[in-house]
Amino acid sequence: MSQDDRLRLAVIIGSTRDGRFGPTVAGWFTARARRRGDLDVDLIDLAETGLPQTLGDQEGPAPAEVAALAPRLAAADAFVVVTPEYNRSFPAPLKTAIDWYYEEWQAKPVAFVAYGRDSGGLHAIDQLRQVFTELHAVAIRDGVTLPRYWELFAPDGSWPKATAECNTAVRTTLDRLAWWARALRDARARSPYVT
Repeated sequence: MSQDDRLRLAVIIGSTRDGRFGPTVAGWFTARARRRGDLDVDLIDLAETGLPQTLGDQEGPAPAEVAALAPRLAAADAFVVVTPEYNRSFPAPLKTAIDWYYEEWQAKPVAFVAYGRDSGGLHAIDQLRQVFTELHAVAIRDGVTLPRYWELFAPDGSWPKATAECNTAVRTTLDRLAWWARALRDARARSPYVT
């Protein structure tokens, strides 16, 4: 596959908390994505971006940190948001990061990898679907949920266990995401998306 045919996938770690599990989940997911021959993966850790927590005036210039991340998001053909579920929702820094941008999300697919207690992050995913739909992104149906993710460690300390259901879900999610990314990239090339 030529470099021009490869899809650019931005994987966003949505938690910025101390002691967070997000980097472990994102590391596993990006390793699986990189095994494919059709994806170039850009891992974006919100804890490292330095995005301001307070949104600025839409008419004013973007803060330097916001401007620095914008080209990476704009270049992406697809997104995967890795998020914990806190109190039946997703983290506030993730919402602020999403709200700093608009056109960067439009007419692109978004998949979700969520982790939490018994729901595995389903409440967070449901809310994120609504947010991204409002931003004219396409939230795909398939995703990865990790209920009681702490139970998925193997005896040697590796994560996740080889028998964990998420190992199958990640393949389906990546297949669906790649299909949508290619279809929407072709559509944007034929006719720019206008809101």
